Amino acid sequence: MSSESPQSEDYAALYRRAFRDYRTRALWNKRELETPMPEDALVIARALRIEGDRSARQLAEQIERACRASD
Repeated sequence: MSSESPQSEDYAALYRRAFRDYRTRALWNKRELETPMPEDALVIARALRIEGDRSARQLAEQIERACRASD
């Protein structure tokens, strides 16, 4: 069984999950947007990589993959 999210999860859903799970730990200085664009999600992914723990970095990778898939 895989610990990754289903492939169908798009960058916006992953973006919202990042704020739900890491708002106070890694995203304390970021503002959550109602309708994020891929560029906004990539900013959050970068913050997760810098400020987050291992699971935050894994989420950042998922966000990055979803953003590339949305092109």
